Amino acid sequence: MTITPDLLTVPDVMERMQVSRHTVYQLIRSRQLTSVTIGRSRRIPASALAAYLSALIGGGA
Repeated sequence: MTITPDLLTVPDVMERMQVSRHTVYQLIRSRQLTSVTIGRSRRIPASALAAYLSALIGGGA
């Protein structure tokens, strides 16, 4: 059995980070936040969001 990562929508990430849609897409475009495309939908792995926030909090260490 394979375990799939939790995938978040852009609105999910917007809510968790309290930022705008533009900011989320800017983070994706700049490759600071990893995302995947499934069909026409953009999804962000929860682990990628956690890693991004940890890097912000920890100063990238």
